[in-house]
Amino acid sequence: MAWDLDSDRPIYTQLVERIQMQIVSGNYPPGGKLPSVRELAMVAAVNPNTMQKAFAELERSGLIITQRTNGRTVTEDAEMIQRTRKELARDHVNVFFTKMKELGYTKQEIIDLIQQAYERESNI
Repeated sequence: MAWDLDSDRPIYTQLVERIQMQIVSGNYPPGGKLPSVRELAMVAAVNPNTMQKAFAELERSGLIITQRTNGRTVTEDAEMIQRTRKELARDHVNVFFTKMKELGYTKQEIIDLIQQAYERESNI
């Protein structure tokens, strides 16, 4: 199934975020081998050149490593993976707070909504 990508942001940026998410969540473990550019491009339903650009960005950041004969692997640097995880979380929180403020919610109303949502999720 193709990845759900937005048309309002660059595709390669969304691919980077998606792969980062898969790395920090453990779907691609530290030191683990990544699928080839062509394989992932087919899964995401994007042009291989776009996927290659995303991989180049991930390599520049140090999150993935290219080994000539062994393909691409996830870094074994647990601190880098944890830092990326926190950055992604912070970005999501910032987007959430911005949207809630645009809706006119106060800080306390936002906190109350988060608490209610957390309690609902805990009961499932």
